[in-house]
Amino acid sequence: MDTKQLLFDLCAPAGPAGREGDAAEKAAELLSQFAAVRRDTLGNVIGHLGAQDAPRHVLLDAHMDEIGLVVTSVAGGFVKVGKAGGVDIRTLPAHEVLIWGVKPIPGLFCATPPHLSKESDRSKFSPLDEMLVDTGLSADELKDLVKPGDRVTFKRHPASLLNNRITSGALDDRAGVASLLKCLSLLPELQNTQVTVLFSVQEEVGQAGAITGSFGVDATEAIAVDVSFAMSPGCPPNKCGKLGEGVMIGYSPILSRPMFERFLSLAKEENIPYQTEIMGGDTGTNADYMAVSRTGIPCGLLSIPQRYMHTACEVVDVDDVDAVAKLLAAYLVKGDEKA
Repeated sequence: MDTKQLLFDLCAPAGPAGREGDAAEKAAELLSQFAAVRRDTLGNVIGHLGAQDAPRHVLLDAHMDEIGLVVTSVAGGFVKVGKAGGVDIRTLPAHEVLIWGVKPIPGLFCATPPHLSKESDRSKFSPLDEMLVDTGLSADELKDLVKPGDRVTFKRHPASLLNNRITSGALDDRAGVASLLKCLSLLPELQNTQVTVLFSVQEEVGQAGAITGSFGVDATEAIAVDVSFAMSPGCPPNKCGKLGEGVMIGYSPILSRPMFERFLSLAKEENIPYQTEIMGGDTGTNADYMAVSRTGIPCGLLSIPQRYMHTACEVVDVDDVDAVAKLLAAYLVKGDEKA
């Protein structure tokens, strides 16, 4: 399984929070190579494999949805939008988008030429509710194609970069989805462990998929896989990992200390590059909700360093995605041997 191509395949479909159908279809297709797959009421993709009814039951999670926008109104031939996730409005002027109306409609955010703007305004950003998306269509053409509630995604330009790095939108968290699939491709047949894979929806708007998905799985332990901050100019070093230096093993008060220490031990034993990510409060990931599901589940967090989070040009190192997959596989296999 070629990890780079897997990442591009997973990032290709649109999947904004609440409209993950296309992304879910691709994720389910790939997961079905390894597990029996189903979709739940909310739209989560769930796969089950390993030893049926084994007492050790590990839940693996990565979210499928991406940040996006939602149409709030149509004004003439222009469209107004609101946030559906943590969109950085600084990146929006002149940004290309796709509106998922009756058919996909290309558009772009209006941008006032600097020649026509006041010098004092050139370093300011308009509030999102004052921005407009230009579709090139007239009001009459647009009214039957777009309506409030339609989702909007950023047009992305996936590309290979130097040093085995790639750029694309939606790598948060399709990179996590890829690492779980790659992990499954590395696994032998498990004798004493059952595994449930949860590709969850709506993480970017409140973790609804992880809340419901983990409650529906009676797991004995859980591992969330997401992206985290990679060092780039302007970012505080104490809050960032380093691109290309391996899996980020997370620890916070809500996460399991024994699982954290086991990940560290396995990374050293298996010669898997790693770095630690220590958080004093919550993690900002699905792990926060999985850990308190039902009566509580011991939970770990593995992250992939990523630059330019919540933009259409996110960057990851393919080797880091592979490092997560290898550590997960080692955790499952070694635990299966002891179970």
